[in-house]
Amino acid sequence: MAEAGAFQNQVQSVEARLDDGTHVCLRRVRHSDLGEIEKGINQLSDQSRYLRFFSGSKTMPPSVVERLASVDGIKHLAWGMINMDEKDHPPMAAAHVFRETESSDSGEFAIAVLDQYHGLGVARLLMTAIFLDCYCEGLRHLQIDILRSNNKASGLIRAIGAVPSAMEGSVAQYSLDIEVAISALQKMDHPVAIPDIMAAFAAS
Repeated sequence: MAEAGAFQNQVQSVEARLDDGTHVCLRRVRHSDLGEIEKGINQLSDQSRYLRFFSGSKTMPPSVVERLASVDGIKHLAWGMINMDEKDHPPMAAAHVFRETESSDSGEFAIAVLDQYHGLGVARLLMTAIFLDCYCEGLRHLQIDILRSNNKASGLIRAIGAVPSAMEGSVAQYSLDIEVAISALQKMDHPVAIPDIMAAFAAS
């Protein structure tokens, strides 16, 4: 990983291309995105919505949507990805980190990718952006809760250094060192846009 001081958190957005050539924009989530967040949740398949929210409900309560849209960049960090190749630039994915206090060095991480964009490296690109943002904001550790049946998600976070910390019923809890995760992402050959995101944070 680059030296800790090399990254800056002034980045608001980064444009990149997925490995299949899709033009995307990664940017910070704003409260004005509330409608898009709700739309994205509704567009998830029933299975993907269950894996993300641990709920079989086809819609989320307004309080959940409001919480996801209430981003302050300190206690709640969030990045989304939009498709620049489609009209109105629809949402593709979003990642969130919550921490209890402004000075806490640990937080809770969650991510969701719309089904049609699975397998394109979207999650890894979003994780790169939000982990760099977290690191700049003083966060060093993340907790990730994943349903034990979600083998794809657990495989991905294990690949960037997450280790199991608790197993409670159907939920597995993982601990992730953010610096280790950034280093692991930095070493990956795919998606090819990871270095572009790293460079944007290093140059800001």
